[in-house]
Amino acid sequence: MQKQRNQAEFLALIALFSGALCTGAAGLLVRLSETGPVATAFWRGLLALPLLALWAVLERPGAGNGLAPPSGSPGVLSRLRDARFFWAGVCFAGDLALWHWSLLLTSIAASTLEANLAPLVVTVIAWLAWGERPRPRFLLAIGLALAGVVLIVTPKIGHGGSSLLGDALGLGTACFYAAYLIVIARLRERYRTGLVLFRTTIVFTVLLLPLALTQKFLPDTLAGWAILAGCAVAAQFLGQGLIAYALAHLPATFGSVGLYVTSIAAAVCARIVLDERLTPVQIVGGCVVLAAIALARSARASPEPAPAAAHAPRAAVHSSPARERE
Repeated sequence: MQKQRNQAEFLALIALFSGALCTGAAGLLVRLSETGPVATAFWRGLLALPLLALWAVLERPGAGNGLAPPSGSPGVLSRLRDARFFWAGVCFAGDLALWHWSLLLTSIAASTLEANLAPLVVTVIAWLAWGERPRPRFLLAIGLALAGVVLIVTPKIGHGGSSLLGDALGLGTACFYAAYLIVIARLRERYRTGLVLFRTTIVFTVLLLPLALTQKFLPDTLAGWAILAGCAVAAQFLGQGLIAYALAHLPATFGSVGLYVTSIAAAVCARIVLDERLTPVQIVGGCVVLAAIALARSARASPEPAPAAAHAPRAAVHSSPARERE
């Protein structure tokens, strides 16, 4: 029995790393895309829908999401009326629109790393909205994260505003993704992972279409279509699917491992393909940000003296993957 458990965890860890690598390459595909940034996000959702629909149909109740089967399966009308699907799609549409613009204005590594600050933003939202007072270690993590971001943007000061705007959009991405994580945590208490991803993808794809039509909408070559298909399959389907499978079979703390691999993979891909270099100061800043995220996660994982019931509704939020870039 123990051998089987170890084997299952080993396979799950491979899935986590593979999913993180897929999502880490998403930034590179966006940069190489022949369509506009929002148009790329639209095609990413649209081309992924058939695969996500198949996932939603084949997924068994309670399978692949790390959750116990919900008490009382909601009916079709209940699913259609659940406004949380719409709001999750709205948050994800904002997340992708800002992130894709950010990728064109600043470095892929910086944009991905800044977007990965979402777990810290989640806790700040919980503090402001629900009075979940963070532990002192989390406040220290916030300070470290801010210091790391300052180190990342310092070499860009005085060299034009577009790069700094890209960094600002990367931070905005973290805010939208944090809101998405909060809504998704509620949805996953009642619905299966495949169904949640399928419905939210429909919403954000429809919402992005009007803005996508104002940009270069269609790629010029077969290679351009291949890039869009790769973005849909690698980021929206495989990346999400492998990470969801892995986190159902691994301790919640392993979620941060995927985040680290995503950030490092984004930097390595940009360096190899685009020769995108980071200064030593930016590398130090990136390490500081990753350390801050690790500290924040450990602060959330530590037991708190407050009654557990007061924190139970938001527990799923912090066990979700951090910014494993879809």
